Formats: sequence, structure tokens, C-alpha cells
Amino acid sequence: MIKGLQGNSGLTVSGGDTSVRYVNQNNNNPMQGMVRVWGSDMQVFDGNAWVNMATSYATVGLDQETQNLLNWARSKQRQEIEILEKAIKNEAVRIALENVKEAQEQLTIIAHLSRDHETTS
Repeated sequence: MIKGLQGNSGLTVSGGDTSVRYVNQNNNNPMQGMVRVWGSDMQVFDGNAWVNMATSYATVGLDQETQNLLNWARSKQRQEIEILEKAIKNEAVRIALENVKEAQEQLTIIAHLSRDHETTS
């Protein structure tokens, strides 16, 4: 049984209830506090009778920022696939794509060199 859910970075939790019916401890009655499922209800024995426990449903989802990031990643993936497909069919697109990849590699190298230079200065 899950007693509670908490959201974290990227996740939201709404609804749900973590309250549990209080049952006194009674060492003379070992059945007191026992839990059972009865039909679709969860019940606890309070020492005198089986009592339904409160139930509720929580909803877990992605927060808006995470949804936006996933949508952006899907969009970028579609764009990249589209360009790759065009590069197979079109020589000019293939050459342009190679130029972009080379420029990205150069940019990465220059960024690393400039970062190394900044830390040693």
C-alpha cells in the first residue's frame, strides 16, 4: 500500500489522501488493526468492527516545463529526420549538412579552448 506520493523536479502529484484511520493499540486483541480487502473496499478492524478506510486516487504527471522540453525535443528530432531524408535525395542539402556538422565541430573546439584559456588567465 502506498501511503503517499510527492512530486519532484519534473513531476507533479495532485489529489490523493494520506490520512489513515487511527486504531488504538491493544495487545489483548491481536485482530485490532488488521487490514483486509472486502470487495473493492479496504477495511481495518478497530477492535469492534471492520471499518472502511478512506480511499482516494492521486494523479501523477509531468510538469509544464518538462512537457515543453519533450515537445521541443520531438520537434528537433522531426526536423533532423526531415533534413537527413532530404540529404539522401538532394546533393546540395547533403553538402550543406556536412558544412553544418563541420561548423558545429569547430564551434565545440573553439568553445573548449576559450574555456581553458579563461580558467588559466
